[in-house]
Amino acid sequence: MGSINDELELLERHIRMLRTLRENEPMGIIRLSENLKIPQHKIRYSLRMLEKEGLIKPTPEGAICTPEAEKFIFDLDEAIADAIAHMKRIRRMVRDSL
Repeated sequence: MGSINDELELLERHIRMLRTLRENEPMGIIRLSENLKIPQHKIRYSLRMLEKEGLIKPTPEGAICTPEAEKFIFDLDEAIADAIAHMKRIRRMVRDSL
């Protein structure tokens, strides 16, 4: 079950990065790492993933958020609510199996 927690931690890191970028853009790897207290290799990995998803774009000064980042955050709220409901159903199934 570690993979679920790993994915949640990655999602949390991406949200923190998007929020920080939105408030302080443009930002590079070193500044993001120092600001968020996250190792540079993890920042680099997340920036690649966020760019691949079209949520940020690189500039000579550092990464900036795209308009799609706002929509992603907005849609994520509903997706989280759906995931919580789904997890509660699974939890009931597990408890009923004990």
